[in-house]
Amino acid sequence: MTRYTVVWVQSVEDELVEIWMAAEDRNAVTFATHAIDRELGAEADSKGEDLAEGLRSLNVPPLRIIFTVSTDDRLVEVVRVARL
Repeated sequence: MTRYTVVWVQSVEDELVEIWMAAEDRNAVTFATHAIDRELGAEADSKGEDLAEGLRSLNVPPLRIIFTVSTDDRLVEVVRVARL
């Protein structure tokens, strides 16, 4: 199994905080965030769906993220987050 480092872009972290603050169920947002980190940390290149060259999406309710994967660097960068 190939392990990846998952990095959330600062602006995405800021948006995640706003989503969490506005959420009726903050635990669900927290759980989804941890699940995303776990899923992308293991075999990120096979997770989610292709959107465009270099971009993938993953839904973990109540969140949807857009991310990139650098297999050479074993790095995942979360570049967008939104509520489903």
